[in-house]
Amino acid sequence: MTQARVLVSRAIFPETIARLQAHFDVEANQSDEDWSREQLIAKLQGRQGVFTTGSERIDETVLAACPELKICANMAVGYNNFDLDAMTAHGVLGTNAPDVLTETTADFGFALLMATARRIAESEHFLRAGQWKKWRFDMFSGSDVHGATLGIIGMGRIGQGIAKRGAHGFGMNVIYHNRSRLDAALEADCKARYVGKEELLRTADHVVLVVPYSPASHHTIGAAELALMKPSATLVNIARGGIVDDAALALALREGRIAAAGLDVFEGEPKVHPDLLTVPNVVLTPHIASATVPTRRAMADLAVDNLIGFLVDGKPLTPLNPAVLAAR
Repeated sequence: MTQARVLVSRAIFPETIARLQAHFDVEANQSDEDWSREQLIAKLQGRQGVFTTGSERIDETVLAACPELKICANMAVGYNNFDLDAMTAHGVLGTNAPDVLTETTADFGFALLMATARRIAESEHFLRAGQWKKWRFDMFSGSDVHGATLGIIGMGRIGQGIAKRGAHGFGMNVIYHNRSRLDAALEADCKARYVGKEELLRTADHVVLVVPYSPASHHTIGAAELALMKPSATLVNIARGGIVDDAALALALREGRIAAAGLDVFEGEPKVHPDLLTVPNVVLTPHIASATVPTRRAMADLAVDNLIGFLVDGKPLTPLNPAVLAAR
C-alpha cells in the first residue's frame, strides 16, 4: 500500500518525526523556516496530511489550491488558524490537542496572575537597570492574591484549573462568567459562583481570560469593559490574541485606569502592539502557557495520533468537524 504523504510545517521533536515516518512519507521543516502562504501551498502539493502548530492559516485559499489534503492536525488546543467551515466544505478534517495541556496552562495562568499582581517583572527590570539604591516602604507595592476576588471569563477545563488553584490554594473568592453555567457539582468543586460579565468586571480584583477565540469573542475586553474594572484590578490573558483590544488596554494601563496586566497572547502575534512595550505595568510573555517539555511532547503525540488515527485507521481522536467523517 502506498504511504500517505504528510507535511510537518514547523520544527518539532525528532521523536515526533520518527513516529510519523513509521507510517508516512514525511517532509519536515526542521530548519523551522517561516513559510509564506504561497510556500505553504507549494509544500502541501500532493500531501494528504499536515501537522500544524497553530500559526499556519488553513483557509479557502489554501484548501482550494491543495485538493489532495485530507487532514490538518493542530498541535494546540486552539484552532482559530483553521477555517472549519471551509475545511468541512472541502472534506478536510481538522483536529486539535485538548486536555493534555490543561494543568500546565492553568499553572502558567496562575503564575502570570501572581507576577502581575506582585509587580515581579517591573521590579526585576528596575533591579537589572541598577536603579535599586535603597529600600522604600512603598517600593513596588502590588496587590494581594490570597483572599482576593478572582474573576474568570471562560470556565472550561483550564478556567476550572485556575479556579481551583485560587480557591483551594489561596483562599480566593472565585466568580466566573461563561456562555453556559457549570453544573452545581463542578461549581462546588471549584468553589466558584456564576455572575454576569459586568458584575464580574466591577467586582473582581483579578480578572483572568480563558475564553476560546471566535468572531463572537473578539474584543471581549475593550475600552468599555476596562472602564468597568477597579483602578486596583489586574487583567491576565492566556486565551488568544484578539480577545483583548490591545490598544485600549495599553491606554488604560498608561492612564492608571487598571493597575496592571499580564499577557501571554496578542493581536497579530508574534507582533506586539508597540504601546504595550512602553508601559511598565504589564508582564509580557511570548505565548508559552503550555511550554513544559512533558506537555509539549504530549501535544505533539496527540497530533501524531490524530494523523495516524485518520489516515491509517480512519478513527481520529479529537476531530473538530466530525461531519467530514460522517460524509466519508
